Amino acid sequence: MSTSRPNIVFVITDQQRMDTIGALGASHMDTPNLDRLAEEGVTFTDCHITAPSCAPSRASLFTGHYPHTTGIYKNGDRWTRSWVEDLRESGYHTVNVGKMHTAPYNTPLGFDERYEVENKDRYLGPVPAGDPPLPGEKFYLDEWDRALQARGLLKQQREFYRQWDDYDERLGAFEWELPEDAHPDVFVGDFAARWLNHMPALDQPLFMQVGFPGPHPPYDPTPEYAAAYMDRDLPMPTRSDADLEGQPPPLKKLRAHHEAVDHDSVSHDVDASEEQLHRQRAYYYANVAMLDEQVGKLLDALEANGYDDTVVVFTSDHGEALGDHGHIQKWTMYDVITNVPTIVWSPDRFESRTVEELVSLFDLGPTVLDLAGVEADPSIEAQSLVPALEGDDEWTGRDQVFAEHARDGILRETQFMTMVRTDDWKLVHFVDEEEGQLFDLNADPDELVNRWDDPNAQDVKRDLLDTLLEWRIRSGVRSADWATEFR
Repeated sequence: MSTSRPNIVFVITDQQRMDTIGALGASHMDTPNLDRLAEEGVTFTDCHITAPSCAPSRASLFTGHYPHTTGIYKNGDRWTRSWVEDLRESGYHTVNVGKMHTAPYNTPLGFDERYEVENKDRYLGPVPAGDPPLPGEKFYLDEWDRALQARGLLKQQREFYRQWDDYDERLGAFEWELPEDAHPDVFVGDFAARWLNHMPALDQPLFMQVGFPGPHPPYDPTPEYAAAYMDRDLPMPTRSDADLEGQPPPLKKLRAHHEAVDHDSVSHDVDASEEQLHRQRAYYYANVAMLDEQVGKLLDALEANGYDDTVVVFTSDHGEALGDHGHIQKWTMYDVITNVPTIVWSPDRFESRTVEELVSLFDLGPTVLDLAGVEADPSIEAQSLVPALEGDDEWTGRDQVFAEHARDGILRETQFMTMVRTDDWKLVHFVDEEEGQLFDLNADPDELVNRWDDPNAQDVKRDLLDTLLEWRIRSGVRSADWATEFR
């Protein structure tokens, strides 16, 4: 590996599933730029998040600690610190274009420059971290809002979508009717490429975080992209009556909550028709195809402006259910939520390979620091993936990965949910329930048969519960000093 300090471009999408990249087996997708990253880079096919919603996952990623250490359990919890500060202090010029989901939205977080773009459909929610005291977060004007305002445009949003005659039948799938360059993902891609094209050459390495708001709902591709995917055979939701009935009470009530409340302009219907589900998925996958085009713009801008020694990291903060298991969006621990596409691309530094071992999303944090020649805090709970990038034969990945989430305004019926996943088994524990979830991932990779009460699986369940206990104890001891300073 080169010993120079590379430029690092860290691309994060919002709510992107694994089955969205052609080169990784998604034959229904046209993603030439993401295919290039996968074919020329190091692809981690078994990378799992530490929390199944935006802010907890991102705060964990950008600190290297689990949510129970950061104290950031749900969207809106105050988040103002990150390892980006360490990069800046070490001599990197640090830039954010797009979504980070900090609280407050515009907290510096260690960036020399921030051009924040937040959720597409901010609707009368509480102001993150309670500061500033405005009536609701939809009144916060980010870079995208201000750009639209300057053009005399109003973004498409829930108030407008609700006026569509078929709003409830749409399941969150709507055509983008404003100019294409006003679409939030196109806006972020154009903004990042423009920065690379027009900023003077730096005499220091660059760290640029590019956060795309999509394919998070509303699922809103332009008509041309939507039409292309409406004509395709697409993978449809995986579920069964036994699957729905075997879910613990908090998840059954989560399904009911989504059917009652149209979060992010999505009217959820567990019994939606095949036609409705196909359109929902077509628009979602079309959103990813639009994102792919923006990734191509970034790669072209890097090449055109002499950013030759650059590491591109591509990933997402969590997946999307799209009707699998009767659910929508996130807030569950199924693999369609926890397993996210993760690629590190730098052809001059790393040979192309596929890494199948278990890793955790927040492992990308110390990986970036390692590549930048910055020593991570010794209390950090994430692990550098540089040995995997370099093909070290002694590197073995993780034995288990963990994720957790606290009660919020959507996951209402449990105080705390925790997952432990190995190569072979997954256990999901609810602190206030006797019921949980246990899946044999070899026999049941689609996670349709809950083995929690199966007499033949009780030894495995006990071992995994003991693993959770041991993990929380060791994590608390290791990170106690850091957590005190962080807060």
